[in-house]
Amino acid sequence: MRTSRLTTTAVAVAAISVLATACTGQSEAGASDDPNAKTTINFWHGWSAPAEVKAVEDNIDRFEKAHPNITVKVSGNINDDKLNQALRAGGSDGPDVVSSFTTANVGKFCSSGAFADLKPFIEKSKLDLEKTFPKVLLDYTQFEGKRCALPLLTDAYGLYYNKDAFEKAGIKAPPKTMSELASVAKKLTVEKGDSYEQLGFMPTFHGYETVASHYMSSWDHTYFDENGKSNIAKDPAFAEMFTYQKKLVEDLGGYEKLEKYRGTFGDEWGAKHPFHTGQVAMQLDGEWRLGMAESAKAGFEIGVAPMPVADDEADSYGKGFLSGTIVGIAPASKKQNAAWELVKYMTSDTEAVVAFANGIRNVPSTLDALKSPDLKFDPRFKTFLDIAQHPKSSTSDGAVNGSTYQLTLQDFGYQYEKGAVKDLKAGLEKTAQQIDTDIAKAK
Repeated sequence: MRTSRLTTTAVAVAAISVLATACTGQSEAGASDDPNAKTTINFWHGWSAPAEVKAVEDNIDRFEKAHPNITVKVSGNINDDKLNQALRAGGSDGPDVVSSFTTANVGKFCSSGAFADLKPFIEKSKLDLEKTFPKVLLDYTQFEGKRCALPLLTDAYGLYYNKDAFEKAGIKAPPKTMSELASVAKKLTVEKGDSYEQLGFMPTFHGYETVASHYMSSWDHTYFDENGKSNIAKDPAFAEMFTYQKKLVEDLGGYEKLEKYRGTFGDEWGAKHPFHTGQVAMQLDGEWRLGMAESAKAGFEIGVAPMPVADDEADSYGKGFLSGTIVGIAPASKKQNAAWELVKYMTSDTEAVVAFANGIRNVPSTLDALKSPDLKFDPRFKTFLDIAQHPKSSTSDGAVNGSTYQLTLQDFGYQYEKGAVKDLKAGLEKTAQQIDTDIAKAK
């Protein structure tokens, strides 16, 4: 579970606007330290919940036993804004090893020099990345050939469903295609006056996790063309997704009615999440939701399945959206070799990755850890392990200005779903132009 995860891109974009000036030094600038000498390094991370913090500390304890010459000073609850300020300031009190929950910012981290280039460390250690990590994770931890991060646990998104509600509605199995999702969502929806007793699925872009990038994982799509230009107006998958989502909004009662109902929902990270309370019968969400729903003592049997896929891509069922935590080295650190030892251990040591995944209840981020018999999870969690390894699972493309293009696309979605934008084709073309303009300015 990721209790401090940024579920909207607005905060992430605010952070990367500052990161534009975060270039703090060359990647090898501080890599002259002796990794076998007795030293202390600083590790900054974003976890804050007690169980998560303990899992981090346990992992650090294991590292220190394996590397008795290196002491790790840990600082938690660090968001990208705090991290950026420290990276810009440099100094001995700043971080040596840094982590972030915002994979969408890797393009900015790598291109601006905010995170050090890991290539010399990887080559020296002879770490075979392709044999260690799933391809999608390798994709979202580099940008334009520069690797400034490695994956540290994975988030895989799937479909949660209320088995009791399914049985009551006579539905035998979770939907596998998007047309089936729409049909099942309508069957599960029980209206109550101008509201709902139960909503089959919350389709609006303001809904928890039902953002444009997560929807897009159900379609084979390409955000940018071979020239780096926005592809959203040319790739038919985007128009298909927006058309589908808009119709589902209309079929389930309309934008205004759905948004009014959404106003009755509890906090996304609290016990009164609408899936926990039975207000919605299906929920697009990450692997952490299973543990949260069980802890909230949801009064029904919980089912888990991959998110449905586009009707003409039924053979790709099982895929999903992937993201996760990333970890790298501060370029101003004077202890980069020691820092690399911690990065390498946390990201590639199978025992460490498995133990951390068990403690955090996230998906492991290495191929060996994903198959480890030491994983201790609810059997339903295997759905997310499979999604993480599916060859057609995807993530959002990196960009020099981080997640700005995602925010621009999401803002278009807000306008289109409520009817403020009538012409989908023209709207996508205008949005693509804005994305290209923003990227050109960032360069």
